Amino acid sequence: MDEWLRRYRLDLALSGGQCVAGVDEVGRGCIAGPVVAASVVLPLHRDTYRELQDVSDSKQLKPEVRERLLERIRAHAVGIGIGMASPDEIDRLNILAATHLAMQRALDALSVPVSLALIDGNRGFRHQVPVLPVVDGDARSLPIAAASVVAKVFRDRLMAKLDEVFPGYAFADHAGYGTRAHLEALRRLGPSVVHRLSFAPVRSCMEEKGVVRYGS
Repeated sequence: MDEWLRRYRLDLALSGGQCVAGVDEVGRGCIAGPVVAASVVLPLHRDTYRELQDVSDSKQLKPEVRERLLERIRAHAVGIGIGMASPDEIDRLNILAATHLAMQRALDALSVPVSLALIDGNRGFRHQVPVLPVVDGDARSLPIAAASVVAKVFRDRLMAKLDEVFPGYAFADHAGYGTRAHLEALRRLGPSVVHRLSFAPVRSCMEEKGVVRYGS
């Protein structure tokens, strides 16, 4: 059986034929920048699934492929919503709660009503729309995979803009992940206002250097 048909049948079974949104996030493991979630509503049609069969987990796709797929997703989507949780909210709430907050905001940003939200992962959250977690959802469900691509492209573009505001950290290169170059810049410059102070590498840097936030 073709993979697109497996995903179509799974989404059809999970949704019961209702209008559903796929929701996914990016940036949970970063040490800087917001966590970003996207919600995507796609027609539950075989043709849509066939035409978007190359859409998969955004982490497995090259940047130029994600950009191309984003345009195809936009062409088919009934609705797209974006939600974010800031570094301050991540520090105050913890990363799991902040991730769920970003997902809730992504659902709230939709301009079309949905009967169910399929989210990647094994833990749901309370929302006026029933939420169904799907393990490995970005590989198994097309709306979730589409949300993964939308969120990833949005966040990468945002981090490139933050690179211009906070030069020296190379946010455009690593998108806020704790790469060696990022950690070296963090030790050299101290944390910016978009770093997550509750995350160990940032907290350790502050303790070692006794610094306050750069730019605050």
